[in-house]
Amino acid sequence: MEKAPEEQHPVKAFGWAARDSSGLLSPFKFSRRATGDKDVRFKVLYCGICHSDLHKIKNEWGSSKYPLVPGHEIVGEVTEVGNEVKKVKVGDKVGVGCVVGACHSCENCNNDLEIYCPQTILTYDHIYRDGTITYGGYSDTMVANERYIIRFPENLPLDASAPLLCAGITLYSPLKYYGLAEPGKHIGIVGLGGLGHVGVKFAKAFGAKVTVISTSANKKDEALGHLGADSFLNSRDQEQLQAAQGTFDGILDTVSAVHSIQPLIGLLKSHGKLVMLGAPEKPLELPVFPLLMGRKMVAGSATGGLKETQEMIDFAAKHNITADIELIPIDYLNKAMERLAKGDVRYRFVIDIGNSLASTNH
Repeated sequence: MEKAPEEQHPVKAFGWAARDSSGLLSPFKFSRRATGDKDVRFKVLYCGICHSDLHKIKNEWGSSKYPLVPGHEIVGEVTEVGNEVKKVKVGDKVGVGCVVGACHSCENCNNDLEIYCPQTILTYDHIYRDGTITYGGYSDTMVANERYIIRFPENLPLDASAPLLCAGITLYSPLKYYGLAEPGKHIGIVGLGGLGHVGVKFAKAFGAKVTVISTSANKKDEALGHLGADSFLNSRDQEQLQAAQGTFDGILDTVSAVHSIQPLIGLLKSHGKLVMLGAPEKPLELPVFPLLMGRKMVAGSATGGLKETQEMIDFAAKHNITADIELIPIDYLNKAMERLAKGDVRYRFVIDIGNSLASTNH
């Protein structure tokens, strides 16, 4: 008979889990593995809420296993290290992002691209090497192999930098990989949500000219005044679209809903790149003719490898880049998910695990 989550491992753990596709989250007792020779254990202080957490708790991608503890923007303080760990020590501030395991021998792993390993193990709702389900950061304690531990510089506030472990690397990685992280490039960011607002900050820090592209005209003041974008394009306004034809070196599309990409392809210069970062539930239409006539590219990108994630965090510390967050206690979690489903957050919810989780453990 299968062991209960509380009894699978020796270390007691407590968090909040969804039990079924209603997505309703509630207190949950489980366990984590003992600290191995190369493992780092840390007390979770904050965990960001990613849009994929919402998809997962409601089983919108069809692969969810319950009970499900979400959370892959996890930060805290090291409490124990295995005897072979060299990267961090007890008391250090650290984080874990979207991945906690991979094969470590394939071409992707050898190139520090663990996220693209065919055997990558995701931080939650995945099967770990020992056959147990992985549980995420909506919990009091976390343990991971040191390869998957990110060090946080002292000057980065942990709460507002937690979302960088998913949202930050999701924007940083394609900017670098597709040659867009260069001064003078004209970059478009489609969608001003959890991903998009961080993308504006990174692209500006690389010296690019940044235009926010949105269907919401009311986000113009926020984009220009608060986030420091250079311009704003209302994608419902045909005149604005026409005037900007052929002017972008690259566009990062963060929108998760089904939408037309033809207007975006038209905005690209010849040899320009449209990089898809959102994950719409249904396939999009791909107009091929405009790609041929400008030798344009439609591409994709996930998060990034661990080496690049550390590089991104260090870059963020140097340039004072953090997410704009709304800090919430854990008992506000279900309300936060309702608001996230409606896009009612500027721009990322972060759970104050350290100060609010324990009080819900009865």
